[in-house]
Amino acid sequence: MIQDVEIKKRGETDTRKVAYAVVLAAIGVALAPYTSFPIGIAKVNPTQHFINVLAAALLGPWWAVVTAAVIAVIRNVLGVGTLLAFPGGMIGAFLAGLFYQRTRNVYAGATGEIIGTGLIAPVASAFLVAPFLMGNVIPLFALVPSFLASAIVGAVLGILALDLLKRADIIELPGRKM
Repeated sequence: MIQDVEIKKRGETDTRKVAYAVVLAAIGVALAPYTSFPIGIAKVNPTQHFINVLAAALLGPWWAVVTAAVIAVIRNVLGVGTLLAFPGGMIGAFLAGLFYQRTRNVYAGATGEIIGTGLIAPVASAFLVAPFLMGNVIPLFALVPSFLASAIVGAVLGILALDLLKRADIIELPGRKM
């Protein structure tokens, strides 16, 4: 009996996480054409990083990565993204989720997003994605400023959105610090 209740509770949690992930992915894809713009040689999308901070706090690191991957795939299929969206979104999402999970602090999650997207993703993009998947050589220092700017703007928007959603009692982040 107790085991059935635990399984049912876990199933409900998974259903809620899937629903959150679907809604966040839909928002990320819907806003992408309106919020993507070129900075330097990269096309940046602060909405992705905004979504990553929300997904990190609401879903955790792995669900945040899945959400970022789904957004990147759909953006690329629709022609409003590039292959740089994969490391740019997924690495930041993972670190945001990991930092948030360890600290239960939204600012730590946003910091993970900025470090993952702004500093680590340009390295992966310049040395792995661009030369092998895009057939281009992109200088690392050409990517860092654009990735960093996009991540900072998106992370700040994510913090503000979580605060607004919490104040409006739309979401609950029990025992977690803003």
